Formats: sequence, C-alpha cells, structure tokens
Amino acid sequence: MITGVHFIAGEKVSGKDGFQARNPEDGSDLNPFFPEVNLEQVNTAVEKAQEIHDQRLLFPKEIRIKLLESIASHLESALPEIQTRGVQETGLPAGRFEAEMGRTCHQLRQFAVTIGTGAFSEAVLQSSDADRQPIPRPDLRRRMIPLGPVAVFGASNFPLAFGVAGGDTASALAAGCPVVVKGHPAHPGVSELVAAAISAAVSETGLPGGVFSMLHGESHQAGAWLTEHSGISAVGFTGSKAGGMALWKLATQRDCPIPVFAEMGSTNPVFIFPEALSERSEAIAEGLAGSVLLGVGQFCTSPGLLVIEKSSQSELFKEQLAAHLLKNPAGTMLHFGIHQAYQEGLLQQSQKSDVELIGQGPSGDSPCSAQSGLLVTSASRFLEDGSLQEENFGPSTLLVECEDADQMKSVANALEGQLTATIHATERELSGNMGLVHRLEDKVGRIVLNGFPTGVEVGEAMQHGGPWPATTDSRWTSVGMTALERFQRPVCWQGFSESLLPEDLSIDSSNPHRLDSEWQMGGNA
Repeated sequence: MITGVHFIAGEKVSGKDGFQARNPEDGSDLNPFFPEVNLEQVNTAVEKAQEIHDQRLLFPKEIRIKLLESIASHLESALPEIQTRGVQETGLPAGRFEAEMGRTCHQLRQFAVTIGTGAFSEAVLQSSDADRQPIPRPDLRRRMIPLGPVAVFGASNFPLAFGVAGGDTASALAAGCPVVVKGHPAHPGVSELVAAAISAAVSETGLPGGVFSMLHGESHQAGAWLTEHSGISAVGFTGSKAGGMALWKLATQRDCPIPVFAEMGSTNPVFIFPEALSERSEAIAEGLAGSVLLGVGQFCTSPGLLVIEKSSQSELFKEQLAAHLLKNPAGTMLHFGIHQAYQEGLLQQSQKSDVELIGQGPSGDSPCSAQSGLLVTSASRFLEDGSLQEENFGPSTLLVECEDADQMKSVANALEGQLTATIHATERELSGNMGLVHRLEDKVGRIVLNGFPTGVEVGEAMQHGGPWPATTDSRWTSVGMTALERFQRPVCWQGFSESLLPEDLSIDSSNPHRLDSEWQMGGNA
C-alpha cells in the first residue's frame, strides 16, 4: 500500500504534504500526497549510509550477493502493485512494466554472479625483494574498494530499469556502496513501492537500514542538498543535459569534489549509405520508424538524426520513412514536463530557416499525447547551426541530406559526443569508408552496423556512455557489469603482514588475482 513516505535507513518517514503524481492520460491527480524531503532527513540518510561504509558492512562479496538476489525476489513479488500504479503514473502499458521488471531483476542477479567471481576486486600482489638494487622493493598489494555512499537520481523514462532499483543503484550496491536515492517526482508511487522492496531485502539480509534510503522531492533543492553533502562520495544520474550539468557543477564546487556519472543528451545519428539504401530502403525506413517511435521516442538511444546522401533513391526513402513514421497514432508521454519540452522543441526546430517539417502523425486525446514528426534539412544548414544537434526527446527525427560522401564525413566531424552511432552500409561501402567509422568511434560509446540503436543489452561487453555531452565522463558505462567500476577506487597496502591483510589481498585468496605478473585463478592454498 502506498502511503506517501520516505524510506530513510529502513524507517518509513512521513512529512508535510508536498506534491502528487499526475496521470498523463487524463491529467488527474493521484493520491496520496508525497512529502518534500528536508535537510535534516537528507543528513540522516547520508549519515546512516556513511556508518555502513565506515564499518565495511558491504565489503564482503557474500553479503552483496545475498542482498542483490533478495532485492530481485522482493521486486518480483511486488510487480502486480507496481504495475497497477505505474500505468497510472506514467501512461506506459502494463506489458512495459513486466519487461522492465525482467530487465531490472536480471541485472541485479547478473551483478550477483559477477561479483561472486571476485574478479572486480582486481587484486594485484607484488612480492618484496630485499636484494633488489639499488634499493629493496617492499611488499605491495593493490585492490579496488567501494568509494562510499552514492547518491542516485532516478530517471523518468524507465521507472524500474533506471529508477530506484535501476542500473545506478544496482551497480553501486554491487560495488559495495550504500545508496541514497532521490526518486523521480513523476512516479513517486512506483518509487515508494520499489523502495519498500529494497528495504525488505536489506532487512532480510541482516544488514542495518542505512544501506539504502529513498527520498521524495519535487524541488531542485533536495538534489542540491544530497550532492553537496560531504558524506556522499559519487553521484549517478540519468536525465537531461541541464540536470546533469547542474549536479556536476555542484559536485565540482564542493570543498572535496566528487565524480558525477551523468548520462545526458544524445541524438544517436544514423548514417545511411547509397548501396544499402538501394538494396533495402523499405526495410530501413520501417525499422527506423519503429526505433524512433519506441516508447513514444522516450529512449535515450532513440535515433533523432538521420544522415543520407541526396539522390532519387533518397527521395523514395524519405517518402517511405514518412509513411511509416506518421501513420501511427499519437502516444502518451511520461509526464507533463517532458511533453511540454518536446512540443516546444519540435516547434522551434520547424521554425528554423531551411528546416522543413514534412509532416506529423495523428493527434491524440490525452493531455500528454505527442504526435510523431519528420523534419528535413540540408547538410550545409546543419553544419551552420549547432542548435540542430540538440536532442528533442520524443517521437521525431531530423533527416540531414548531404550532397556527397565527403559532406557525410563533414557531418560526422561536426557531431558532439553521442551514446550511439549507427551505420547502414554494404560490406564494400564500409570497407571504403573506414575513416568515417574511426571518426564515429571518437564520438560515441557504441557503433551499430545495419541495425537500430534502441535496445541496450545488459551484458559484460556493453558500453552505454559516450563523450560529452552524452555523459560527463566517457570512460565509464551505466549499463552492463562493468558499470560497477564507476563506484570503486584502487588502494595499495604496503608492508603489511599476511595475517593483517584483507582476504582478497592474501596470497591464498580465493579470488582471481595477479601475483608477480602471473594470473592466479584463486583457491591455490
């Protein structure tokens, strides 16, 4: 049952009435009211999290494995209630919550399996050498440890997979960091239900409640308090460029700056070469339309920029794309703020000189319904106006027409950092344009060949990140098993006797480790 409470270190904490969720389908307010977090509550949540870190309670991998598996089980049990409330708060279909729950729980369990191997300790042992000249070498043992309490900001577009129990929370816990989540105000009921499941799992695992807290807040002040708190060691964020940069500035202006791992805007350009277009124009048009419209365009990997070489075939492709893109009925966007931003962005783009709005899809009846849109401009105009690179989050895309292959390369050179880039080309075209591929490699976190960028696999090899402004740090991923590396740092123990070392730095450690440049797979006692 949803009662409108924070979860602070295992306790349900009420407060003054603050805000309500709104149903994007009909605009109705949803009960109950949710409290706006205050500074005292933020302080309590962070201080309790710091106690967990100081006592090293999440350092043992066995505890983290048990916790992650328990969270997944409790979430699955809560799915019916989460699903019912989620449909009301987001306008998403019930099936979407089933899919997101599957992804979220799979991710949690995969992290449990991954940390069970011990590999992410990354232990390196270097024996002492008293006879080395000109000076002896001391005994050195290096391992990764958790950063400390992590602040997570839930995203609006994936209430489960990037929400309270999403990738940032899962990877931080997997790394051994306590977590304080600021729930997204667009779906506070879902956030509360998920927080209840996580808190139950923390208790079931036998850990103190400070391992996890979830705070409600509609104002930006709550996020500022959390980011500026000296007990927070890192921030995970998925959302807009404005939001991510605001948190980044707060974090870097602290007396002790901390990293902000923010996933922000991306137009995910798609480059389509002539031979590929000639061979499968209809299939590419249909696939792209489906990718643009998926989730009403509210995927961070939605293809918002298409780049083609102008020809008679490209004119046919444009007609095919418009037919597929504009025939679908309007979909309901997640909340009023995101809907307003999309409408304003589409209007601003269409009013720019030499940018044509070819058409829009059917309108809808809900207050947050969004029509699809297809805009077209020339490469010359695109290269002149940097604002045409800006993401417009929603079900529209901009088609950029190039005069030749060289102009396609110029567009690639002008791109800002992106999460993804996609290329549709034949083997022959690709082999003759590897320079473009290499340029895109410098610009993005993932390159897709003859496919579509939406859909991000949760796996060991996934890279969901990219150069600024796609993220604040291109070296990391927010999806996949290596996402936990964001919340670790290396420490070297020098000169300690074997009896004083932690288990993963022991010469007989059961974890994989490197001993004097040779890999040991563990269990070699």
